[in-house]
Amino acid sequence: MKRGATSIALGVAAAIVLSAALAVAWLNRDDDLAHGSAAASADAALVARGEYLVRAGSCYGCHTEPGGAPYAGGRAIETPFGIVNAPNLTADATGLAAWSSDDFWRALHNGRSRDGRLLYPAFPYPNYTRLTRADADAMFAFLKSLPPAAQPNRPHALRFPFDQPAALAVWRALFFRPAQFEADSTKPPQWNRGAYLVETLGHCNACHSRRNVFGATAGPLDLAGGLIPIQNWYAPSLKDNAEAGVGDWPEREVVALLKSGVSTRGSVQGPMAEVVARSTQFLSDADLEAMAAYLKSLPDADASRRAARDDDAAPAPTEAGAKLYTTHCAACHETLIARFGYQIRDYRITPDGRCPKCAAPVPGRWSAQFDGQLASRPFAPGSRSRLPLLHLS
Repeated sequence: MKRGATSIALGVAAAIVLSAALAVAWLNRDDDLAHGSAAASADAALVARGEYLVRAGSCYGCHTEPGGAPYAGGRAIETPFGIVNAPNLTADATGLAAWSSDDFWRALHNGRSRDGRLLYPAFPYPNYTRLTRADADAMFAFLKSLPPAAQPNRPHALRFPFDQPAALAVWRALFFRPAQFEADSTKPPQWNRGAYLVETLGHCNACHSRRNVFGATAGPLDLAGGLIPIQNWYAPSLKDNAEAGVGDWPEREVVALLKSGVSTRGSVQGPMAEVVARSTQFLSDADLEAMAAYLKSLPDADASRRAARDDDAAPAPTEAGAKLYTTHCAACHETLIARFGYQIRDYRITPDGRCPKCAAPVPGRWSAQFDGQLASRPFAPGSRSRLPLLHLS
């Protein structure tokens, strides 16, 4: 009797394991669209378009080792699970020499290498899966035109169990599906172009979103900000005008920021400075305007909070607040600004004398709130040289 019950339990467990394995295998199947079209001839126009798209996709940043040949790989990318080494993308035997356009499309769209291996999502195929086949073919034509650079691909150095193909297959079953970019018919072409660049080619959510314990984001539409793993750099929310949202910016200021990294409304720092240097500065004005149109349309997550506080009066400054400001804030918000000419936080007083984060009136002074206390500094509303407003309580 006991032996029979044990056999039944083992049989049920085996059935569950087999069912789970079949489900994981089914969920990792390739999208049939991977073989949907053949590559066009690699003429000069196609190669030039591919170069533009590869720049827009920020491929240089990961696939070029400092001091190495462009796109020859070798750069070690640190992740919470270990090191992923970027592969060679040049037309060398150690790179893409033996690849076809179908192989390349399969990697972008299905996250699978030429030999069928599953690719790790440090390569942002969860975003690139939505690229059009025409764009993928153009990118491949450019990469195949690069001078061959012999750079053998180094194996990844991931910890167990993340180095196991089975673990990667389970991750993909949970968090990845091949997809296509679907234009929103209710939006103008410019908006859809911006959405395509931000969500797909630019893979902005790879930095500007939170990741769960398995390293997955909520998807390409999640731009609510998050900590970049390993770098410990917070990529601010693009859906909150109190952080990096640009809903209240003039379009020309957004374009200037993406083109040069500087505008009268703010400047880029950290990893975003590299994005501007390696990618967005090379985009056409039309594409930058499209990105601006899309980013400006994102819902402002902080709007309701600011509206609720719109009528709140700014608290009066106190001696305790002034002391706290001097002790905890002034070193960065005054000394560094004076020495290096940049702002740590860019909360600027509006021309009518209100805080752009909470919309509270701040008449005739700069203010910083810390633990409920308020310190004040003189300011001129609308001035470009003003110090940032601090909300630290």
